[in-house]
Amino acid sequence: MSRSKESPAEGSKPIGSDFLQLDIGQAPPGGRTEWLADRLRSAIADGSLPVGTRLPAGRVLAEELRVSRGVVTEAYARLAEAGQIAGRGRLGTVVVAAPAPVPPAVPAAPAAGAATPFGSADREGVVDALRALPCRIDLSPGVPDLAAFPRAAWLRAERAVLADLTPADFGYGHPQGAPALRRAVVDWLARNRGIRADPGEVVVVAGVAQALALLAQVLRADGVRRIAVEDPGSLGARQQLAYGGLEPVAVPVDPAGLDVAALRASGAPAVLMTPAHQFPTGVVLDGERRRELLRWAAGGGVVIEDDYDAEHRYDRPPVPALRSLLPEGVCYTGSVSKLLAPALRVGWLLVPPRLLDAVTDAKKYADLGNGTLTQLVLARLMASGELERHLRHVRRRHRRRRDVMLRALRTHLPGARVHGAAAGLHLTITFDAEDAAHAEDAEDAAHAEDAEDAEDAAHAAHAVDTVASDVGLAAAALALGVKAHPLSWHRMRPGPPGLVLGYAAGPAHEIEEGVALLGTALRTL
Repeated sequence: MSRSKESPAEGSKPIGSDFLQLDIGQAPPGGRTEWLADRLRSAIADGSLPVGTRLPAGRVLAEELRVSRGVVTEAYARLAEAGQIAGRGRLGTVVVAAPAPVPPAVPAAPAAGAATPFGSADREGVVDALRALPCRIDLSPGVPDLAAFPRAAWLRAERAVLADLTPADFGYGHPQGAPALRRAVVDWLARNRGIRADPGEVVVVAGVAQALALLAQVLRADGVRRIAVEDPGSLGARQQLAYGGLEPVAVPVDPAGLDVAALRASGAPAVLMTPAHQFPTGVVLDGERRRELLRWAAGGGVVIEDDYDAEHRYDRPPVPALRSLLPEGVCYTGSVSKLLAPALRVGWLLVPPRLLDAVTDAKKYADLGNGTLTQLVLARLMASGELERHLRHVRRRHRRRRDVMLRALRTHLPGARVHGAAAGLHLTITFDAEDAAHAEDAEDAAHAEDAEDAEDAAHAAHAVDTVASDVGLAAAALALGVKAHPLSWHRMRPGPPGLVLGYAAGPAHEIEEGVALLGTALRTL
């Protein structure tokens, strides 16, 4: 009877685990979960736990360490979120990926005095230049959780596809795309975006970038010279259209979405827009603006709808695609770059019937069509339900990471205003006069009970007043090892400074640290 009343110190079983010689006594008070997660990360990184190693059951390790099972479960969850471990059913939890060793010569940030894309007013190639620079934490927008790529499901689908292919199937395919993928895309869009289409209307493309290039070529041949774009809006998309010979014309975006009255006034016969989750502000084109836009398109205007990340939503209901409302006036494009990986280079383009032949010919003369094998594997993933299961999985992961970023922003950048957090893979923060007014309230809290938090908020409030250039803030962050896009990169006209921050690609602890470093960078300005 007395055994049940023994304190841990009196028990016969020692505290600690032979596994990695873990000693819970080394964990800081209130930090046991992060301590355990760090020990596991370090062991995977240094090879103590190579790929394929089976980890102890959570219940067993918790008993050995004399901690609650939740501590071990959460530590395992953090590594699973980073893609380093995974559950394997009866095999238990297994190490599935280790970080690639980083050569010592690779710095955590560009060397002092080194050229960066922030030193020039010319925006040509700035995104590619930033992507190539070293850093410790990358908060650039536009990248999904690449560690979550469904490798096992992809391999199963690829094996099944290869088993069914005939020798003739390895020849040249139709430039419009493999029929199986076009059928799968039509079914996917009907289920997820409310779009009714025929497989014959679908052109498979190498991502949205190629869709824009093909449309620019076809529209220019049809006499179009100018195209309206959202402002702010994607710098990369704008440059893609300009490279195709079209002149981008800025049309302002406000909380209701693209200003359709300004679109009419611009005189541009075509417009590129992101109505379901505007890049980079995250606003949704509201009902009245949609009706105005559809009236404009019915009068002969061409709408290019870039539905780049509409599947990723967290706190709002789905938004119908414009294409579902006016097929004859909307060119619709999407891809799996934000859902699976940009490396696949697979997307789709639906155009009005009058443009279909011209777009198909442009695709044929561009590259003869996408690779057939990748198309067929993706078609199988779509038809089997695997892609939707993957979407549900990454949506949960992305939401958790978004929540971490929001908490970190409240702590380290309390004077910033957050935009577009209800959906997508990124959010935008701005520092304008109204934001500064909100931040000044934090300075007034200097006599609050928590003096340290009040002091941090006051520093942030002062820093908001000093953000004359978001390029300068992004440069200061890069010097600390953190990448982020200045909002001004995506503007054509002047506007409040800000940053565009991606949260999907990195684990939670990196997001939190990266935002903290942004706060440090802000205070140095």
